[in-house]
Amino acid sequence: MDFQHIRNFCIIAHIDHGKSTLADRLLEFTETVAKRDLQEQLLDGMDLERERGITIKSHPVRMSYKANNGEIYELNLIDTPGHVDFTYEVSRSLGACEGALLLIDATQGVQAQTVANVTLAFKHNLKVIPLINKIDLPAANLPLCYEQMEEILAIPREEALLVSGKTGEGVPALLEAIVERVPAPEKMNYEGTSALIFDSTYDAYRGVVTYVRMFSGEFKRGDKLRLFNNNLESEIKEVGFFGPEMQSSPNLSAGSVGYIIPNIKSPSDTKIGDTITDVKNPCAEPLPGFQDIRPMVFSGIYPIDTADYEQLKFSMAKLQLNDAAFFYQPETSAALGFGFRCGFLGLLHMEIIQERLRREYNMDIIATYPSVIYHVFMKSGEVLDIDNPVHLPDLADVEHIEEPIIQAKIMIPTEYIGDIMNLVMSKRGFCTQTTSVDADHVIITAEIPMHEILIDFHDKLKSITRGYGSMDYEPCGYRADKLLKLDIMVNGEIVDAFSSIVQVDMAYSRGRILCEKLKDVIPQQMFQIAIQAAIGGKVIARETVKALRKNVLAKCYGGDITRKRKLLEKQKEGKKRMKLIGKVNIPQEAFVAVLKSSGDSN
Repeated sequence: MDFQHIRNFCIIAHIDHGKSTLADRLLEFTETVAKRDLQEQLLDGMDLERERGITIKSHPVRMSYKANNGEIYELNLIDTPGHVDFTYEVSRSLGACEGALLLIDATQGVQAQTVANVTLAFKHNLKVIPLINKIDLPAANLPLCYEQMEEILAIPREEALLVSGKTGEGVPALLEAIVERVPAPEKMNYEGTSALIFDSTYDAYRGVVTYVRMFSGEFKRGDKLRLFNNNLESEIKEVGFFGPEMQSSPNLSAGSVGYIIPNIKSPSDTKIGDTITDVKNPCAEPLPGFQDIRPMVFSGIYPIDTADYEQLKFSMAKLQLNDAAFFYQPETSAALGFGFRCGFLGLLHMEIIQERLRREYNMDIIATYPSVIYHVFMKSGEVLDIDNPVHLPDLADVEHIEEPIIQAKIMIPTEYIGDIMNLVMSKRGFCTQTTSVDADHVIITAEIPMHEILIDFHDKLKSITRGYGSMDYEPCGYRADKLLKLDIMVNGEIVDAFSSIVQVDMAYSRGRILCEKLKDVIPQQMFQIAIQAAIGGKVIARETVKALRKNVLAKCYGGDITRKRKLLEKQKEGKKRMKLIGKVNIPQEAFVAVLKSSGDSN
């Protein structure tokens, strides 16, 4: 199909504003999918996506649409993830498009993620078509949406279209607007074949399947391609498009969106954002915007039953095939045995991986407290990257430690501004800017250590604002602080799974809370158990699990006090010997309790 009849666009929105539902209506109205095959969230393939109502993987689809002018157009839709963890995938999807449908929930208005996605779209010079969705709901507030569009996003209200992804109202007008407003792909002014990888997946029978947007030239079966990132060359086994299932075609030409299946077996060889070119007709330079995906959050994952270690290793390898952003390597813990140190894009990504391991692979796992990458500056001049508190060197050899900082944009109703500022300060953050959106909403810009938002920040934000608050964040460098390693000792032995890096002013309160939690969950033994929080060699908090006590005086009738004292002294000696050789088995509930208490230490 010629350039003038191709339209490439994506749908961007805050999480749960109706992207997948609107995509269903577009497929229905263009008759891409037969009515008998229609189902809710058709483009969301995972059960987890359907249950949570979120998009985790981007799903392209090609639609054929006959416009009112009688011409037939090829509409390529790329459905993008909505969560902040997947910002890089969203940016690569935007790089494959010329237009974007900006979805705004008529009942909630503009949210923090909406602002972030619009900024990304403008950076990629996309034509943005604003849509106000869910207009069929009684709680729809159109005047608020129009006002926020103009005030926050600087988009005139006249450009907005009213739609309902549920009923299909306004969808025919939307399809016409896509044809009229979204520009056709531009012809590249240089020679050579180039295509952008905006996603990839793994097929057990065919190997790696790359999702691509063609910018120049064409690919067909039998051609030899080259990847710019690693100079890997491979023969193409198949090309095609998504309709929404994969359908092979003779070729994939400039301007279109589809898939290429090269003769590559390892998903790590194909990276999102990389450029594919033809060996016979190469382009001079790669397409802009590529960067390696780096994990932001780290956590240890261990099997509850140590016999499941090999099965967990196999499950993680399979999971990584369809998620190149997931990173893992073996590690050993004295408390938990053999497991893996895993890297994730963010908290939602971590949650999804753990849930998929439990559901899809039936693994009983436990995860340690999530951590971030710290920069440790040694007195010798060396700089270490530490993602596990266990590996933190002796503080006597450390010059200073820097922790990652995020810039958060928190959008809330005005009445909660004081409570949210208190929450930010309790997490060692500070507010840099407050912007009034309208009479009822405000955006707070704050800088917060990333470690502090890992467990419960989002939950507290939602509970304080009764569900009306939303947050978007991005990394903004590192900052030095007084940080140290907090160890937990049980019966004199350090339990490495409970170790954490904390700020010096919070060390005492966090140590005390952890000791109190462990006291409640560690079962009593025949001897007394000391639970201690320590920094270096200094104990800063202690709780004691009292011994189970046998009444040795029960059979002692009469006699003087010396007889009773002799029996008690004998018992005391026995307990002392038992304590020397006794071993405390820490139950699984203890690790769960520590994870739950970690968010309450502030």
